[in-house]
Amino acid sequence: MKRFLEVVGFLLTVFGVCGVIRELTDGWFKLMGLTRFLTDNVGFLEGREVFANIVIAVLGLVLMVASDRVPKS
Repeated sequence: MKRFLEVVGFLLTVFGVCGVIRELTDGWFKLMGLTRFLTDNVGFLEGREVFANIVIAVLGLVLMVASDRVPKS
């Protein structure tokens, strides 16, 4: 469980940071545009793409920190 949380947290952090870079460069950085599907298809996130990607990156960091609290199995 600990390794799973670390991997998911790392991936969310990478996807969030790539999404922020993509939004700030106006779509020039198309690598790992996974979060684009979330920000383009959810109505209330329209116009708040940078904020949504920052939240995804922070959620990934929180998962990585929380994985330290999980005992090894």
